[in-house]
Amino acid sequence: METRTSITAHPAVDRPTAGRFVAFTAIAAVVAAVAAYTSTALGLQAWVMFAGWVAWFTRPTSARLGVHAVICLWLGMVLAVLGHTIVELTGPFAGAAALPLAVLVLATVVVGLRTTPVLDNMLAWFVGLVTFFAAEPEQVLPGLLTLIAGSALGAFAGFACQRLQHRFAT
Repeated sequence: METRTSITAHPAVDRPTAGRFVAFTAIAAVVAAVAAYTSTALGLQAWVMFAGWVAWFTRPTSARLGVHAVICLWLGMVLAVLGHTIVELTGPFAGAAALPLAVLVLATVVVGLRTTPVLDNMLAWFVGLVTFFAAEPEQVLPGLLTLIAGSALGAFAGFACQRLQHRFAT
């Protein structure tokens, strides 16, 4: 007797119960809403808070890896300051090549650290670079500190979300 296997068959996936799914979703939504409110109440940009949230969840398997991700995020922001400086210093003589030159340097550093323990989260590094360049702070140091504060709030919210979901939704 010949058996047929459907080409649309899906491997067994551990799907949460409806109650667990709703709890998991509700926890994330409430924590994100509280973090957004707190950001704006403190005079911080909510989108910067979400940069910290995103970085935290690039490696959500443990709090230790989440902290490593946030370290990479913040180092990405600091590295962006170097990129900003490279563009300012080389712009007068390099013209349109100043930004690609800066990106070459930044990407070399980030990608070069991809196997270094603690610093191996390239996605979080690039989120940090994007965050700094998107913010375009007029004053570098105060702008950097504001970005770190906002993203720290988001990282803490990510941590809280992860812990609450583990406790109540699993």
